[in-house]
This record gives sequence, structure tokens and C-alpha cells, in this order.
Amino acid sequence: MPELPEVETTRRAIAPALEGHRFTGAIVREHRLRWPVPAHLDRLLRGVEVTAVTRRSKYLLLGTTRGTLLMHLGMSGSLRLLPDGTSAQKHDHLD
Repeated sequence: MPELPEVETTRRAIAPALEGHRFTGAIVREHRLRWPVPAHLDRLLRGVEVTAVTRRSKYLLLGTTRGTLLMHLGMSGSLRLLPDGTSAQKHDHLD
């Protein structure tokens, strides 16, 4: 499981790329995660601006103009910033 320093490193890495930008949508590739992912997540996020990327314990919080998106890296998870058109890998759960 990623420890607190890795979660903070992830937060610092993604914050500049996300803050002030808007979601173009969401593709859920795996619905069987720790908590159910809303089927309409794409509609909920489309066009919503990310206002802050923060951390509470090992949870990453994406503050938006519509609420907060809560994320946890799980046992071996990671967040990656990739160019458009990059093929999904075996364990990619959400784009």
C-alpha cells in the first residue's frame, strides 16, 4: 500500500496539471472497486473545474466547483498523467 509520503508525492505531482482545469469526462474501466463508482460519473464530472488537490491522510481530494472527488490509491495504485490516445493497461481502472 502506498504510504503517506508516496500519497503526498502523488498529490504534488498532479496538482499543477489539474488545478484550474476542467474534466472532459470519465471512463470507468473497473466498477468493482472498494466503493461503488457511480454509473453516471462521466455526466457528474464533465465540464467541472478542479479548484484544489489536497490530501487527508492517505486520501486524495479533488475539490471542484460541484463538490469533492475522493480517491484512494488502494494496495498498489497510482495516478498517471498520460497523453491523449494512450492505450489502457491491464490494471487501469479509471480515465
